[in-house]
Amino acid sequence: MQGERVRSMIDKVQSCPNRSLSGGASACWRGLRVFAVATVCLALASCWGMGEEFQKGYILPPGALEQIPIGASQDQVLIVMGTPSTVATLNGEVFYYISQRTERAAAFMPDKVIDQRVIAVYFDKNRQVRRLANYGLKDGKIFDFISRTTATSGQELSYLQPLFKLLSFN
Repeated sequence: MQGERVRSMIDKVQSCPNRSLSGGASACWRGLRVFAVATVCLALASCWGMGEEFQKGYILPPGALEQIPIGASQDQVLIVMGTPSTVATLNGEVFYYISQRTERAAAFMPDKVIDQRVIAVYFDKNRQVRRLANYGLKDGKIFDFISRTTATSGQELSYLQPLFKLLSFN
């Protein structure tokens, strides 16, 4: 059925007189233009409306925070919540569980962050839970799950380096 339509359209194009597509175009060429515009619109419309929602990072099990009272051990936190997304670099005194929900209206559009959660479990020196914190999107900047670059301190310019670059001939 679809192949017959395409063949009939090709036959019509081959039977169209060889005229320019300007103002004096024949009805045959107008029909062809309408078909081409409709095909492009249909192709673009097929990409639209594919609204997708993504969950990245840690997924908090229901009731997990209630199972961790103040004073619970670090091992109990690991059993209930699992491995943290990241650990504070100073003595491992804080576990961070990071999650993010994003949505994308169409396949070719970038993701938009709609919710972000950072659950921080703070420990004392005895590795007992000191406090729990639940940070949201409004509490800070958006966490970048896919970072293409790692910032290093070796690339910072001193005050004199731009001056030397101006004076150099290369």
